[in-house]
Amino acid sequence: MDNFFQPGQATPAPGESEFPGVPLIDAASPSMRAVVTVIRELAHNSVPVLLIGEHGTGKQSIAQQIHRNSDGPDENFYVKTCRDLTPEFLTPSAGSAKATLYLDEVSDLSAPCQKELSEFLAKQGTNGSTRIAARVICGNSRDLETDVRAGSFREDLYYRLSGVCLRIPPLRQRREDIPQLIAFFLERYTSTYRCEFPSLSPSTQQLFTEYSWPGNLPQLEAAVRAIVALGSESVAMAGLRSMLTKPDGKTNGEKVSLKEASRAASREAEKELILKVLNRTRWNRRRAAQELQISYKALLYKLKQIGYGEYGAS
Repeated sequence: MDNFFQPGQATPAPGESEFPGVPLIDAASPSMRAVVTVIRELAHNSVPVLLIGEHGTGKQSIAQQIHRNSDGPDENFYVKTCRDLTPEFLTPSAGSAKATLYLDEVSDLSAPCQKELSEFLAKQGTNGSTRIAARVICGNSRDLETDVRAGSFREDLYYRLSGVCLRIPPLRQRREDIPQLIAFFLERYTSTYRCEFPSLSPSTQQLFTEYSWPGNLPQLEAAVRAIVALGSESVAMAGLRSMLTKPDGKTNGEKVSLKEASRAASREAEKELILKVLNRTRWNRRRAAQELQISYKALLYKLKQIGYGEYGAS
């Protein structure tokens, strides 16, 4: 039976976390500097930690940072999704090894799992004469008080978990860190794609800094990746700008898909080329179609797609 507390049974998390190596120590925003300060203070003890933050704010990365800064950073770091856990996994056993267990979306724990975890935390430190050195860090995308009041989350477990509660700010509340994060992701993907490090224009940097990033770090990372992968800021931003500035100002927090960004960039580049040729031919559509090496019918269809179906028609 898979059991975290029995050495050799659980599977350690991969070396890379949710956002491996995202810089925290040099955070420029006051909210993240406060988080970093607490991380440093947690380095020399194994008190349970509760991380509260929206999806994509980097809770798993911060949990791994706490683990790395601890007295036993060479021990295993485990990541488990609470929805998939069984009570047996959380049942302490003799001979438990030092390790850090990160439980993602702890509010999804079943009632039996909540009971096992609460009992473990209640007697954390010793199990008879055997030391239990496992550290528990939990993450959740919303506050747990509502679940406690509704009776779906154990009150005793909530208080045992929230002795140290870190609230991770979303990107819109730590805009000072965005330039540093952009530089970090640019360096990551120029290394991945083995290309030159791009210098982003002031307008792109301003858009990235002012945008609310409802998808937080994954959305920002994917946007930067698209710029590097496409090899041209102007081409990439032609697509990204329309995705990041939707008419209703919302993106529902979705990640920026590289495929979608490429398609959007291609559409914008095609639109720009068509209008450029039409202006040069003074909106002689047949001549423009010849220059573009497409049929007249295809040009009419594309003009209708980009909202110029009736413009310039004689």
